[in-house]
Amino acid sequence: MAAITVTHVAGDAFRVGVRGHEFYVDQVQRDGEEAGPTPTELFVASLAACVGHYAERFLRRHDLPRQGLRVECEWKMLAATPARVGRIQLRVTPPAAVPAELRESMQEAIEHCTVHNSLRTAPEVTIRLAEPSDERLAA
Repeated sequence: MAAITVTHVAGDAFRVGVRGHEFYVDQVQRDGEEAGPTPTELFVASLAACVGHYAERFLRRHDLPRQGLRVECEWKMLAATPARVGRIQLRVTPPAAVPAELRESMQEAIEHCTVHNSLRTAPEVTIRLAEPSDERLAA
């Protein structure tokens, strides 16, 4: 399995380590001092970035312009318990018009990004509280 480590920094801020990369997540602060996006924003952004990746690959495969490709995303929390994202809308804007005969194929390609697939068929998620004797806690 792939691994990601999330470590508390201060307040609501956490450092995320992924394959030698490091970034921060935080919660929205009233005073404007934030270390990074919220975990929920990062979740939605991962979908938008994945869709962008699949769009770029499609454009490249069909020798179409890619520079300036943009994915705009709007999302809304569901007003219910438990708290969760209730709606996500994405709009993919290629840098140039995609020929009519390729539009349907491109739509299919971008709808099959890995993150979208993971939302369609939810992965098994297991959360457990580590035991004090757990060797990984010592690392």
